[in-house]
Amino acid sequence: MYIDLLTKIKNAQAVKKETVKSAYSKMDERILKILLSKGYISGFEKKGKGAKRVFDIQLKYEKNNGGAITGIKFVSKPSRKMYIGYKDIRPIKSGYGFMVISTP
Repeated sequence: MYIDLLTKIKNAQAVKKETVKSAYSKMDERILKILLSKGYISGFEKKGKGAKRVFDIQLKYEKNNGGAITGIKFVSKPSRKMYIGYKDIRPIKSGYGFMVISTP
């Protein structure tokens, strides 16, 4: 699940790991492609076959030695779904952040 993926990335960056592994899912692959295109990770690779597939994610760090991802906020959780209209979506960090939205 993507929440687990993002939590693993956030925790790995906090302890300055170069790579992190996460279980494979199609949704996670889409999230990783977005993070890669936005420059928040250096890359990722699928490894293994069948039920043992995993992602090997290469983390990215800024020149000041901080992680490329500075904050992650989960609005919707499995225990609490959040629905929002398109008119209610506002810029993130004054236009310097981005939001990933999943539609039903």
